[in-house]
Amino acid sequence: MTMSSTGGRRRPPTIHDVAREAGVSRGTVSRVLNGGHYVSPAAREAVDAAIRKTGYVVNRHARSLITGRSDSIGFLLTEPQERFFEDPNFNVLLSGCTQALAAHDIPLLLMLAGTKDERRRITRYITAGHVDGVLLVSSHSGDRVAEELREAGVPLVQCGKPMGPGSKVSYVAADDRDGARDMVRHLLSLGRRRIGVVSGPLDTPGGVDRLAGYKEVLTEAGVEIDERLVVSGDYSRASGEAGTERLLAQAPDMDALFVASDLMAQGALAALRRAGRRVPEDVSVGGFDDSVAATEASPALTTIRQPYDRISNEMVRLLLAQIGGEDPAAVILPTELVKRDST
Repeated sequence: MTMSSTGGRRRPPTIHDVAREAGVSRGTVSRVLNGGHYVSPAAREAVDAAIRKTGYVVNRHARSLITGRSDSIGFLLTEPQERFFEDPNFNVLLSGCTQALAAHDIPLLLMLAGTKDERRRITRYITAGHVDGVLLVSSHSGDRVAEELREAGVPLVQCGKPMGPGSKVSYVAADDRDGARDMVRHLLSLGRRRIGVVSGPLDTPGGVDRLAGYKEVLTEAGVEIDERLVVSGDYSRASGEAGTERLLAQAPDMDALFVASDLMAQGALAALRRAGRRVPEDVSVGGFDDSVAATEASPALTTIRQPYDRISNEMVRLLLAQIGGEDPAAVILPTELVKRDST
């Protein structure tokens, strides 16, 4: 902090103070702050050292007036607010994206838009230029948020594959289909043949691909697909419980259960316990995500691990690249089977 000329009050350091400390021009400091283009390594190092010494903090509002950017990113969740607090996956993604952006000194704004009206308001806010780009989580088919933002020229990266055909939206996804295949193969290896499934919502890419993986492996193994063993949920604990109750009523000889999220699997375990079915002795249960819900479950869940740290980092990397002028891109990351006590 620097002494002001008005009675000893300390004022925040300015770009002029940084330039004087570094022994460079104000323009050089400005170029360093805006990406370091056309600046020698020695000058950049001097400016960085001066910033640390003076404690200079960028005036984001002033810079945004010059660059036309807000210097912030939106984290948009198109789910009801209660889902954000119930499902641990959203918090893990939010935390990972926040940390990845912090390395670039960029704040992340959480936006919840679970209804059509909320999505309409948030879309207006985003397209007005209040954020430089959007990390979109949990997109459903029929939801036009992604396409509307893309058509408005807003840089966007989606978590999960787009549902619409021919979509040009950037995305980062775990290999949902392959993860489901690994889980069902594992259940088959235990000698289970009456394997039920509580899929995710079938208007989401994860819901569709995990169900497809389940059916593919059973078909490859020569096990007939029995639709009485197939129900869908919405990734909530309550839907996993209700779905399992339906399966037990429709197919009481079920000896294994693949549940397409750990949170739904917690509900499935409650329904099985209430029905007097032992896990894993009577029914082997597998989840998906490897979230905190898997380790808190009783018994602890065998599950499919999604690499949430890599998903967050890749989403941020692709978004910053888009903001910098690069074309949309896609990344699909491998999953991993994690064996615990429920199988």
